[in-house]
Amino acid sequence: MASFPTYGPEEIDALNGVADAVLGVFKHHGYTRHEPAVLQPAHLFVDRSGEEIRRRTYELTDPTGHELCLRPDLTIPTCKFQVDSGAAFPARLCYHGLAFRHQPGAGQFWQAGAELLGLADRAAGDAEMMGLAAEAVRAGGVKDFSMLVGDLGLFNTLVDALEVPAQWRGRLKRHVWRTGYFEKLLARMVSGEVNETERTVDALAGLKLMELKPAIEELIDKEGDAPLGGRTRDEIVERLMVQACDDSAPRLDPEVADLITKFLKVSGNGEAALEEIRVLTKPVAAKMVKPLAAMAERLHALKGMDIPLDKVRFVAHFGRNLEYYTGFVFEFWTRAGEVAGGGRYDTLLESFGAPRGTTAIGCAIRTERLLAARTA
Repeated sequence: MASFPTYGPEEIDALNGVADAVLGVFKHHGYTRHEPAVLQPAHLFVDRSGEEIRRRTYELTDPTGHELCLRPDLTIPTCKFQVDSGAAFPARLCYHGLAFRHQPGAGQFWQAGAELLGLADRAAGDAEMMGLAAEAVRAGGVKDFSMLVGDLGLFNTLVDALEVPAQWRGRLKRHVWRTGYFEKLLARMVSGEVNETERTVDALAGLKLMELKPAIEELIDKEGDAPLGGRTRDEIVERLMVQACDDSAPRLDPEVADLITKFLKVSGNGEAALEEIRVLTKPVAAKMVKPLAAMAERLHALKGMDIPLDKVRFVAHFGRNLEYYTGFVFEFWTRAGEVAGGGRYDTLLESFGAPRGTTAIGCAIRTERLLAARTA
């Protein structure tokens, strides 16, 4: 059972000291403090964070029937605030407060973070956020750390360049960071094997689009009061329609699947890992030039932040555990574990009504972990 600890005076003073140091760095670089409400509409997180966070979110229903949750993440409500406010871009916002997720031993944690929203120059934004996070971690008292970096954009570009059935590209991109599940998904695409749920969906795949929605509605009706897993009926219908269309696609070429598997196994020193990817992706080299150059530029930027490249590990399979990430991702690690992380989520603001192409990158820092790392 998750616990909600009570902090004594000394612990609070220590946590506040770390938080003040981190927020001081953010303020120095022009980030203004924002405090999202602890209670949030549950639907904000349902289709934006992914299954991993959804399963760990504390949900409740208020007396009027509205579905609410304790904020599991502060990025989403901060981004929504920026869009709803109508304020100009680019915007630099920061925060510090409790987030709530069901997890072994604890149900809450302290999170400081910064969000850089709407900066057109993505390379400049990547460098700014990496440097900001590194400076904040050091200000919090941790000087010795390593970095883990990845780029979902590299994988997405590879999938688009290869002979992958169009219906499956989105599914591969959505689930690439889900180690274990992704490998099984890839194997099923090659073999054509389906489970019981997919067999039910397969029966719908031959229907015309205008016939598909009524058939799915009828299928759900047969289930009576079966739980919908936190989604609305309309959301269930929409997802089943997408899946039914996906399952009508041809099988994935085993050679394409093998290249994808080899790509996702690339892990090691940043510059050496990028060279390995260049060799692996020679058949589609022209398409990979731009994202590989962008990743190389990020590694070069780290040299100016006093982060030795032998402390930086690139992992092709790395995507963090939030579905809204779309590209470059990073984490800072110490002997005590992960203390900070972040990345690019360029489609999140659009989902709240921002203009198409509005960029976003951010970082989150676990202040209680910084405190623990100082004495580890």
